[in-house]
Amino acid sequence: MSGKKFSMQEAVRFGWNTMKDNLGFLVMILILAFLIENLPGFIAGYVRDHFPFISYVLHITGWLISFVVQMGLIKISLKFCDGIKGQMDDLLSSFNLLINFVAATFLYFLIILGGLVLLVIPGVIWAIKFNLFPYFIVEKGMGPVDALKASSKATTGAKWDLLLFGLLLGLINVAGALFFVVGLFATIPTSMIAYAYVYRKLTAKEEKPAEGSYIGMGI
Repeated sequence: MSGKKFSMQEAVRFGWNTMKDNLGFLVMILILAFLIENLPGFIAGYVRDHFPFISYVLHITGWLISFVVQMGLIKISLKFCDGIKGQMDDLLSSFNLLINFVAATFLYFLIILGGLVLLVIPGVIWAIKFNLFPYFIVEKGMGPVDALKASSKATTGAKWDLLLFGLLLGLINVAGALFFVVGLFATIPTSMIAYAYVYRKLTAKEEKPAEGSYIGMGI
């Protein structure tokens, strides 16, 4: 399907209004996410000199937990898009999807790396083309390859808009950081929800990719 569009202004406005209506909850979620993601690394640094193996295990654990937290934030963002308020326990509710998420992330990294080797521009295009894969894993429980295929299909005709939208959200978060960093408590949730909103728009009438299809690299 080609020529798919979404309104950046509408997405940001939805994210902003949702953030304002749920600011307390979202601030608590961000703080909790930060603590959960960074606690293993903090402990690892503390015990590194005396227990190097334990430190290594804690670093790996923190890395895996960060993936679970990312999926939890996506789940919460999608719930807001559906008019449902997320719960605190949503943050760690996707452990069953961890293997798929890690595998898809690894494949995504290889795709981008391959594109960067091909004179950079293909890497940027493919980064945009496949960057919705986490949403398909979290929402539909897809495997790594199917999630990448689904992202490829969903972003057809919208890559330029997604690039501009990503830059816009980046600027919004830079602005949030300039407000003594505290502004990030507003801009990060706004960005998360706005991007989930765009995913919803791009997949509104999508069908699951046919079995056995391949991940194309075309624009």
